[in-house]
Amino acid sequence: MQNHHAIIYPLALALLLALITFWINQTVQEQGSRIDGSNRHDPDYMLNNFVTTQTDVNGKLRYVLAAAEMTHYPDDDSTVLQRPRFTQYSVDKPYTQIQGLRGYVSSDGESVEFVDNVKVVRQAYADRGEMQLTTEKLTIEPDKDLATSNSAVTIKQFPKTVITAVGMVYDKKN
Repeated sequence: MQNHHAIIYPLALALLLALITFWINQTVQEQGSRIDGSNRHDPDYMLNNFVTTQTDVNGKLRYVLAAAEMTHYPDDDSTVLQRPRFTQYSVDKPYTQIQGLRGYVSSDGESVEFVDNVKVVRQAYADRGEMQLTTEKLTIEPDKDLATSNSAVTIKQFPKTVITAVGMVYDKKN
């Protein structure tokens, strides 16, 4: 009986030490970098001189989004635009065009942010002169007819009106 205990205690101790060593190794060991590319911010596709359009239920053009370059990143589902141009069309009203040096499309595609030298031009119509808006940052939500900015904004309504402000909310529906 004593020979039996003489063998079991050292084996149990060796097994316990092996388990503790394995646990420590798994806990302390650094996680290796994944080689599937998911931890990198690399584009999965790029488009040059792209144009996308949206129409209403009757097939009439609502808006056009174009850019010199569009780059999509799958890791955060972001889309970056170089020199974006957005043109919105309305029934019985002139079109409005927005442009900037850079742009960002939200992952759900519901908003577009224009950055750096942003300019909005609404063509003249009826008894209203051309309207120009300049700012450094402007976010639009085309489906809501909403444009917002937290930056300095200058609005010129020709021939004589000039408005300057910091921040703006333009709700075309209300």
